[in-house]
Amino acid sequence: MSSILDLFKKIEAERSEIEQAPITHVIVGLGNPGEQYAFTRHNAGFLTLDYIAQKLEVKINRAKYDALFCEARLGGARVLLVKPQTYMNASGRAVRQIVDFYKIPLENLIVISDDTALAVGRMRVRKSGSDGGQRGLRDIIYQLGSDAFPRLRIGVGEKPNPNYDMADWVLSKFTSDEQKIIFEGFDRAMAGIEKIIAGDIDGAMALCNAAKKVTD
Repeated sequence: MSSILDLFKKIEAERSEIEQAPITHVIVGLGNPGEQYAFTRHNAGFLTLDYIAQKLEVKINRAKYDALFCEARLGGARVLLVKPQTYMNASGRAVRQIVDFYKIPLENLIVISDDTALAVGRMRVRKSGSDGGQRGLRDIIYQLGSDAFPRLRIGVGEKPNPNYDMADWVLSKFTSDEQKIIFEGFDRAMAGIEKIIAGDIDGAMALCNAAKKVTD
């Protein structure tokens, strides 16, 4: 009996230690709020973060800082999962508030966004860099005054032809086949983020960047 009680005490002590640990990382998924945008290309960041939350058995439902967010334990760290609710072009406002409040160093901010330069299902991890034309990333860089934060880009495919309006393309919905490809890559995306949290950015690049898109 004493051994069982000791085990329960150990579990409670570990749980208390986790709850008291500081938030060390912020993971931001970019997208547009609203059901009408749920499965659009621009919401690849939201979709990825929703998958991670489901795997971690948490709900992104706390509203503050112009965002929905929740706490979670990922890669051995206590993190925030964040979905800005300002629409894509003003994503930086929510990110800046959270980074400032929790005093998060920029190398511990991870942003997940869509990328129209990558084929559907391809991924690319970068330690820092330009926005690449992604307006959510652009606003985050502007609001933070720096591009020195890791990001995971999720390929959503190039627009069908040069004359196709880019805004219409990123707000178009994935086909059922494309959804399957995107969803099958979420485990790899989550594993890549865990490596970034662990400080292994090269490992995250090797895992995500070199992987071929999923096909039947």
